[in-house]
Amino acid sequence: MAAINRSIDDIGQLAIAFLMSDYELTSDDQEWFSVLNVRPIGETWHVVEIGVEGLPDQWAVQVYDTGECDPSYTFVSPVKATEADTGLEDLPEAIAQILATERSLN
Repeated sequence: MAAINRSIDDIGQLAIAFLMSDYELTSDDQEWFSVLNVRPIGETWHVVEIGVEGLPDQWAVQVYDTGECDPSYTFVSPVKATEADTGLEDLPEAIAQILATERSLN
């Protein structure tokens, strides 16, 4: 696939759409996620940091200049695995479950 010039906003939206699809979340759940940062790495890809508002957890997704996302994204959280459900009370159940699972694996 040929490289396409994309805006930072487009790159961020590609990463969020990829993450929503990977976790099988609905479009209603997408509003809980936001792009925190988009960093170009070299000339062929970007790292997009995605978070849930009010929480310290982050996903780092690599988006290539072709628009493809690397399925091997990274999840980081300062929350200890033993406290995996901390701060998730007000989130939709699907998102809370994803965060608790990712934190317990972190």
